[in-house]
Amino acid sequence: MDWWGLLETLGERPVAVAGGACIGVLFGALAQRSRFCLRAATVAVARGEWLAPGSEGARRVAVWLLTFATAVVAAQALILAGWLDVSGARQLAARGSLSGALIGGLLFGAGMILARGCASRQLVVAATGNLRALLTGLVFAVAAQASLSGLLAPLRNALAGWWTVDGGARDLLALASLGHGGGLAVGLLWLGTAGVALRRARLSVPMSLAAVGVGAVVAAAWWFTATLAGQSFEPLPVQSLSFTGPSADMLMQVLAPLTKPLGFDTGLVPGVVLGAFLAAWRGGELKLEGFQGGEMMRRYIAGAVLMGFGGMLAGGCAVGAGISGAAIFALTSWLTLVAMWLGAVLADYWIDQPRGRLAPQAG
Repeated sequence: MDWWGLLETLGERPVAVAGGACIGVLFGALAQRSRFCLRAATVAVARGEWLAPGSEGARRVAVWLLTFATAVVAAQALILAGWLDVSGARQLAARGSLSGALIGGLLFGAGMILARGCASRQLVVAATGNLRALLTGLVFAVAAQASLSGLLAPLRNALAGWWTVDGGARDLLALASLGHGGGLAVGLLWLGTAGVALRRARLSVPMSLAAVGVGAVVAAAWWFTATLAGQSFEPLPVQSLSFTGPSADMLMQVLAPLTKPLGFDTGLVPGVVLGAFLAAWRGGELKLEGFQGGEMMRRYIAGAVLMGFGGMLAGGCAVGAGISGAAIFALTSWLTLVAMWLGAVLADYWIDQPRGRLAPQAG
């Protein structure tokens, strides 16, 4: 691609916005078709549903594993080929918080159980007409913004400061002396595990391809932003998909336009909504859905607040930390992912299972 010509004609930031929108459309459409959802996978594990061959629980776990493994393999393959440099990514270069990753991950995991879906899933489902997800997404964005620079910011800063680590010590592959060849090998092991899960789940070919596509889009976002940053005279962040910070930014853009320079995130969130809407429309799955009572609304709002605060504290959501950051082996991202799984499993075990709740899910 003639990057120089494109950048000279349109400018760096319009290209970043357009790229974010295109990648967002792909993610939204593929996530809608694959039913990709970390919350659904954790519930299936917590309840043992993933053990039954061909069950819905087995399919949920297989989709998540296939997406995760694809993202890791694709990102590490791009790095080994010399097509991707993530050394300047925030997840590896900036100082990070281990306490934030652990506490934030636990809170986010519990929140997505209460809200019946993680942040990215809420965005995808809201585009199909789910009003529960729409409200949850709005509260999530407000809580994330309050945690970034508002009422909850002092608490977030205090918790994040308990246990920090320098940017040079956040690369798991360097810490383990594995290199990116080792990272690719780890990704292939995950892919093999996903293959076993896929066979047990009897996942359909279209859904399998959609799950692979979601993981590939994560790697594509890393490649796009890194390539653009390398060609641009203006400093642009090297990043991939994440929905905590971008959701807060989008909220502020609506309330106070142009408070932050336009970039990849500006196009990402609207792109995801458009992609999910088009996929649901094409599949005949557009449907207005609302709450079934005040108690359920309170539950979703509480979950959204926990996800907004937890995601900002951890430095990423189920996609931003759990897939994007983990794909480049950022230490804090892997800690966040483990904490999310633990928080979700415990929340389901303590809150939903004893009460036999089977309330409508976000997906």
